[in-house]
Amino acid sequence: MTSFRLLCSILFLTAFTGLSAQSIESPPVPPPLEEPFPKEEVFTIVEQMPSYGNGDQSEIVKFISENVVYPPSAMENKIEGVVYIRFIVEKDGSLSDYKILRDVSGTDELSREAIRVIKLTSGSWKPGMQSGKPVRVAYNLPVRFKLL
Repeated sequence: MTSFRLLCSILFLTAFTGLSAQSIESPPVPPPLEEPFPKEEVFTIVEQMPSYGNGDQSEIVKFISENVVYPPSAMENKIEGVVYIRFIVEKDGSLSDYKILRDVSGTDELSREAIRVIKLTSGSWKPGMQSGKPVRVAYNLPVRFKLL
């Protein structure tokens, strides 16, 4: 009887050891997929932030106020508010990746107008600088719509 137990124990351990060795092995991990054109890092804070025109904040405010066309239906319904827009200032001063962070409730016309006007400034920006090199920077800008 003891030899039977010993034989069963040996068979069990051999089978169990074989199973655990099989379960430890895993299929080879495939190499990571490479992006055909990896995007460069987008900074939010840099040593020198991007600037419009001569770098004076009032210049972008002036441009927006001179070029915004208040949407007629928003004007009729007396809709006012601030649209917060985020975009990327690229290394060459162009703009990309426009995104509305906060809209005025009740209409998307003000957001569309804010994006339209900001797109007009593309190419007129000085890029952000980090360690003396131009870099991509995310830039947030409020565009205020107020009826007079």
